[in-house]
Amino acid sequence: MTQTTTGTGTRTGTGTGTGTVAAGTPRRAADAVPPAVSFRHTAKSFGPVHAVAGLDLDIRRGETVALLGRNAAGKSTAISLLLGLDEPDAGSVRLFGGSPGRAVRSGRVGAMLQEGRAVPRLTVRELVTFVARTYPSPMPVAEALALAGLTDLAGRRADRLSGGQAQRVRFAVALAGNPELIVLDEPTAALDVEARRAFWVSMRAYARRGNTVLFSTHYLEEADAHSDRIVVVDRGRVVADATGEGLRRAAGGSLVAFDLAGLPTEGLAGLPGVVAVEVRGERARLRTKDPDATVVALAGRGAVRGLEVTGASLEDAFLALTGSAAAVESAR
Repeated sequence: MTQTTTGTGTRTGTGTGTGTVAAGTPRRAADAVPPAVSFRHTAKSFGPVHAVAGLDLDIRRGETVALLGRNAAGKSTAISLLLGLDEPDAGSVRLFGGSPGRAVRSGRVGAMLQEGRAVPRLTVRELVTFVARTYPSPMPVAEALALAGLTDLAGRRADRLSGGQAQRVRFAVALAGNPELIVLDEPTAALDVEARRAFWVSMRAYARRGNTVLFSTHYLEEADAHSDRIVVVDRGRVVADATGEGLRRAAGGSLVAFDLAGLPTEGLAGLPGVVAVEVRGERARLRTKDPDATVVALAGRGAVRGLEVTGASLEDAFLALTGSAAAVESAR
C-alpha cells in the first residue's frame, strides 16, 4: 500500500513551540528530554545540487509541525534523511536521541509517503492486519481503522476505493505499528475538500494522544490550521520557524495598498515601516511593520487614492520568506 516504518514506544510530553521567529518561550522540564526529531547542520547533495544545506531543526515530543517550502526546497530529502532512507553527507539526524535506523528498527516511527499503490484483492482490514503483524507491539487493528475513519470500509477491497478513502487506508497502515512519531509527505495532495477534511479529523485524533506529527504540505491553510509550528525551508535550510501568526508578523504585519494615479514609485521602500514594495500596474502594495506610520507618510506624498490597509496573509509571509535574501535574513 505504501512505505511504512512504524512501531511502539512510550508517549512523552505534549509540547508546542514558537521557533526562531517568535522567540521568548521559557524552557520547561520537558525540554531536557531528547526531542523526537533533531537535525544538526545536516547536509545532503546530489551531484551539484545541494538538496539540504545545513539544516537545523528540533521537534519536541507531542508537537505537530508543518513543513513548508517551494518545489525542490529540500522537504522530501529532509524526510528521506529523517526516515533513514538516505544518509547525510554532513551533520546528523537524530530521532528520540538515537539514529533514524535505530528508531525505525525499534518501531517508533510511522510514515505515509506520496508513493504507493493498493495491494490487489485484499480488504482494508486484511491489509492493515497484515502490516500490524510485522511489529512487536502493534496498535489493535480495530483501533487503527477507527482512528483513520475506516471502520465502515473495513470489508471493502483496498484497491477499489476512492482517492480520499485510499489515502485514509495509507494512514491506517502507517498507524498499524502504534508509532510515537508519524511523518506525512503531502498527505492531502489531489484530495477534494471533503476528503481533506476527513483526513485531518483522523490526524488530530492521533495527535491528541500525545504523539508527534511532522507533515509537509503545499496547502498554507492546512499548515496554519493543523500545526503548532510552521517550519519554512528554502534552498535546503530553515528560513523561519514560528506559529502562523509569528510568520505573518515576521514578514511585515500589514499590507498598505493604494492607487499610484501617476505618482512616482521612487522612495516607497524607504517609507517608515516598509519592508517590501510590489507594484502591479497602477496599484502599489507595501508590506509594513508599522501601518500607521506608513499611511501618514503616504498622506504627506498625496498618495491616498484607493487606500486600503489589511493584515498580511500567510501566503504573503511565505512568498516574502522564500522570495528574497533580505526577507530570509530578517526572519532568522
